[in-house]
Amino acid sequence: MEHAPQWMGGRSAGILMHPTSFPGPYGIGDLGPEADRFLDWMADAGQSVWQVLPLGPTSFLNSPYVSTSAFAGNPLLISPDLLVAERLLPEDALHERPAFPEDWVDFGAIYGWKESVLRASWDRFRAEAPDALKEEFRAFRTAPEQAFWLWDWTLFAALKQQHGGAEWTTWPPDLAGRSAVSLSLAATRLSAEVEFHAYVQFLFFRQWGRMRREAAKRGIRILGDIPIYVAPDSADVWANQEIFQLDAQGHPTAVAGVPPDYFSATGQLWGNPLYLWEVLEGSGFQWWIERVRGVLRTCDAMRVDHFRGFVGYWSVPAGEETAMNGRWVSGPGMKLFRAMTAVLGDLPLVAEDLGVITDDVKALIAELRLPGMRVLQFGFGEQDSIHLPHHYTPGTLAYTGTHDNDTTRGWWATLDEAARGRARGYVGLAGPAEGEIEWALIRAEYESVAQWVFTPAQDVLGLGSEARMNLPSRNEGNWGWRMRPGALGGAQAGRLRRLAELSGRG
Repeated sequence: MEHAPQWMGGRSAGILMHPTSFPGPYGIGDLGPEADRFLDWMADAGQSVWQVLPLGPTSFLNSPYVSTSAFAGNPLLISPDLLVAERLLPEDALHERPAFPEDWVDFGAIYGWKESVLRASWDRFRAEAPDALKEEFRAFRTAPEQAFWLWDWTLFAALKQQHGGAEWTTWPPDLAGRSAVSLSLAATRLSAEVEFHAYVQFLFFRQWGRMRREAAKRGIRILGDIPIYVAPDSADVWANQEIFQLDAQGHPTAVAGVPPDYFSATGQLWGNPLYLWEVLEGSGFQWWIERVRGVLRTCDAMRVDHFRGFVGYWSVPAGEETAMNGRWVSGPGMKLFRAMTAVLGDLPLVAEDLGVITDDVKALIAELRLPGMRVLQFGFGEQDSIHLPHHYTPGTLAYTGTHDNDTTRGWWATLDEAARGRARGYVGLAGPAEGEIEWALIRAEYESVAQWVFTPAQDVLGLGSEARMNLPSRNEGNWGWRMRPGALGGAQAGRLRRLAELSGRG
């Protein structure tokens, strides 16, 4: 893209850091005081864009890209400290807690404890919250922006609780198949649990709204993320079975993935159900319009993950053990985006265009005038790669690495000597300076013409593979990295600010 779209503004620098990675005493990062400290540090470092991963509730894989709702917020991100400060939680509710690890999220330990905290808050809210706050909760539940999803999500969550967390396809057929009478009876029977889950969403969006305002005060915009697919065991699939490729019992007949690539010799088998795009088109793509509308309420711009799937997607027959035996199937292409812009207006979207991108995908990105992504770590595996800064255009988001990459320090440790030689020559590394490979890459992206540049927090800290956020071919051990308290300090802030000022990003 030769020119950056107007909504991107001027040359900017940012940090990639999911809120779960913030430090703090409660086992997982949240939207409380440590988030404010991070925003203060970003401002000191001359950073003006904060990129987060998807914010929805996660499932057993703990992946933000495998959420049980495309609309709801993640209860794990709710700050206990803010609940205490607003008298929505007794102070003694936080006195006894498990001995959580400091630099890693123990998801198995955190779920039960966080739920107990939220239920204690719910009890306090019902008993003691002022009338004005109770009215605010009522207004949230009845607001038009919640009408499309909140009832389905809260009933799904209550039913899932009733059935011991079992997948919805194992529920009684009348509930799995959404008999209107059965759903009405269930909503009445489980009304207290339904109301609790609505309260949890009220807390999340209230705290996230505060976070956005704090970011805006510091001149920081938020770049969100929307996965193209949803989890099979989600409120989205349960409530909208007609728009997915499912059999009569609700099981996917074909699932999503990608063919063999940089990350895996057998491809990636994601397992998400695929859309029935012709059915979606018949409804004017309403579900997708509402989904995008919802995500854009949480951020200033939005990265669309696996953008190429809108042009052509890899369809793998259900039951396959790898993604190797899939096939390419045409997606909705421009029809979807015309429908969205007709309702929502011009959209501040970023196309995740990594991997093998065909000419038809490039044509759609060009027609929509969307910025794309370049990852500097990918630039040295071949001669004259498109990921090298001299190929960037203003309409580009540049990264040292993304959440799917190793940290730059970890990547460098495993790089073959030929690629190291190309990298040394390109970024001007020699001798002892190689110990700071990440800063050489940060400088290279800052000095490029890319409009927005991002550095994962792990690279600012110079961390190795132990701090990697995600290894796409691995099902366990991902998404857990946390920053230690006080790790981001004045030295890193000053160094980034100086680079930002020198490269016109200050």
